[in-house]
Amino acid sequence: MPIFQVTERAAERILTAAKEGNMDGMALRLEPHRNADGSIEYNKMGFDNINDGDVHIHTEGIDVVFEPAHKELLEGTTMDFVEIEEGNPSFIFLNPNDPNFVPPKEP
Repeated sequence: MPIFQVTERAAERILTAAKEGNMDGMALRLEPHRNADGSIEYNKMGFDNINDGDVHIHTEGIDVVFEPAHKELLEGTTMDFVEIEEGNPSFIFLNPNDPNFVPPKEP
């Protein structure tokens, strides 16, 4: 299982955001945070350079980076871009390390 992966839909949205923000060619940096209840938040996310020592993953044409300290929080995670509420698409993280994670049901 990959450390971290991005779906095709998420990759399209990330590439669009990078282009709109004149950030083409930059990596997507993630900085997850574990809450007191064990759940994981992903509210720190943005475009950045790839630094020495970063965990660097290339998935679906996207460079994703994070500090090695965050590896255990992101191990096995998939990032997707979906519309849970109509008209309000957003990124979601399917993360087996989050105690609130419920795997999607097979169609």
